Parts: sequence; C-alpha cells; structure tokens
Amino acid sequence: MIAIMLIFTVALSFSFVGTRVVRDVAINTGFVAVPKADRAHTEVTALMGGVAIYTASIVALLVIAALTTVFFGNQLGVAEFLAIISAASLMSAVGLWDDRKALPAKVKLLAQFIPAIFIYFAGVQVSMPGISDPMLSEFVNFIITVCWLLYITNAINYLDNADGTAVMTSATASAIFLLIAVLNGQQLVSVLAAALLGASLGFARYNLPLPRSTIFMGDSGSLFLGFLLAILGIKIRIPGNTAVITWMVPVLVLGLPIFDTALVFISRRRRGISFFRGGVDHTTHRLARLGMDKLSVALTVSLITGALGLIAIFVTQAVFYEAYIIFGSIIFVAIYMLWFLEFKASYTLRTGQAIPFQPENTITK
Repeated sequence: MIAIMLIFTVALSFSFVGTRVVRDVAINTGFVAVPKADRAHTEVTALMGGVAIYTASIVALLVIAALTTVFFGNQLGVAEFLAIISAASLMSAVGLWDDRKALPAKVKLLAQFIPAIFIYFAGVQVSMPGISDPMLSEFVNFIITVCWLLYITNAINYLDNADGTAVMTSATASAIFLLIAVLNGQQLVSVLAAALLGASLGFARYNLPLPRSTIFMGDSGSLFLGFLLAILGIKIRIPGNTAVITWMVPVLVLGLPIFDTALVFISRRRRGISFFRGGVDHTTHRLARLGMDKLSVALTVSLITGALGLIAIFVTQAVFYEAYIIFGSIIFVAIYMLWFLEFKASYTLRTGQAIPFQPENTITK
C-alpha cells in the first residue's frame, strides 16, 4: 500500500508541476490547437498536455520499479513491466506525431498496430477458454486482443472532445481498476493504475473548464491513457470468480467510451459520412446541447464511469445469473440511450448543425 501511495504522489506531483511547464513551452513554440469548424473549442489552446501526462506516469513507474526491484526483488515482473512501458511510449509517440503533423486517419491507425502487436507478443493478451486447437486459439486470442487494444485506445482518443472529459473518464476508470487490483493482490495492475490516476488528476486541474481549459492533452495523451487502460482491462484478474463472469468487469469500467464510439459510428453511418473525420456529435456534445455547461459534462462522464465501476466491483463477487442479469440491464439502458440520443433526437441535437437544405422536387409543364 505504501508503494501505491508513493507512485500516486509522484505521478500527481510531476503532472501538476509539469503541465504548467509544458503549457508554456507549447505556447512559445506554437504547438497549439487552432479552432476548427469540426471541433468544440473556440480559442487557441496549448496542445502538449500529453507530454506532461506521459512524463509523470513514466517517471513514477520507473521510480517504483527501481525501488521495488532493489528492496523486494523482481515482484513486478521486470520484462513484462518494461514491455508495457515501451509499447505505451510508442503509442504516445504516434499521438505526438499526429498532434504535430495531422496524420491521415488510416496511417495513424496502421501506426497504432505496432505497439498493439508488440504488447501481444510480450504476453499481454486475452486468453479465450474452451478452444482446443492451439492454432485457432492463438488466432482468436490475437484478433480479440488487438481489437480490444485499438478500440479502447481510440475510444479514449475520441472522447477527448470537450474540456476535461477524457481525463476525468481516465482518472475514474484508473481508480476503479486500482481498487479492484488492490483487493485482489495484483501488484503490476495496481502500480500502473496508480500512476495513471495521479497523472490524470494532476493534469485535470488545467484541462477542466475552471473556468476554461488552458491546455489540451492531444493525441499523445489520449492514446497513451487509452492504451494503458486497455492493458489494465486485459491484465485485471478476479481469482475468486470465473472467466465467464469476470470478462464483464473491464467492459463495464470502460463502458462510457465504448458506448460513445459506437454511438458516433452508428450516427455517421446513418448520415453517410466518414467515421474518421472530426465532429461535434459525441455523447458529450449532445449532453451540452441538452443544457449542461462544460464542467457539468466533464463531471457527468466521470460520475457515469464511477457508477459503472461500482457495478463492475459488484460483478466481481456475483454468481452467474446475478452477473448476467446486471450486464443485460446495462445493455438495455445503453440501447435505450442510443435510441434517445440518436434515433429519437432531432438532427440538430445529434449533429449540432441545422438540417441541410433539400430542395423539393418540382414538375414543370
């Protein structure tokens, strides 16, 4: 527990102080986000917050890894630990590259495959039970692992569309993973979650609308946070329960970004526009158009993630029928919200735009 408190404190301190330094550097070097028609922000804002989040997390992780190895031996599993840090660093680098050069969506996605494949072969992978054929098992595990890593990584990236939303979701999800890991004696997951929690909260002070965000994390931060949260979802274990139940835990904890990405995908498919373009049609934008101010939106997504996290904690101790009734109920609520926010909502509420002009067909004599 002392190690967890230490890593949280180090990450929080470095992030809180480092964010101010990085913000000044970004402004002085022109590394800023310029307002665009497909973005919600309206002011030029520093765009290197991900560097502060990354640095704070990595410094805290390396400090605790060094201390743990010196005093207690290889309890963290140095090889796997370093593999996770290396892959997350590569993912953050992809995001930083995109922040600076605005990569085409397909190039950016292809670049994300590299750390995802690397971490799979480093041993961080989903293991599907009940498949007797080794080759088929390997193939299925590979596909599910890579899809999960890329979906969650980009879901957090897409959720970074309003002040404080991605960082508060990440902080809350990290806190839930930390609690579950501590209760189940998972040291590696605990230190990773504690680092993410500290770094996220330190950065949140400047990213929340208090009264406005003064720095954005950019893709370097959101891809880093999303990738590590996806890894936490894979690594979390509940020894006292069965895998046919515990697979629900990371899905519930990360339920909001999963829902948001699905909502935007369905919405844009209905309108015939690219999923990879920017837009103000995310869950957060729709909540704002329903009357919430920016701070309320950020706190609401954190509250929803926290509520889903508490349900996930209950599921860790649930029996089969309890877990599936709960999960089924959550799916029902998600489908209802999808209907309410997409199929029942007006075009303006869904997209933030006026209904396109469609001239009536006329018949000339």
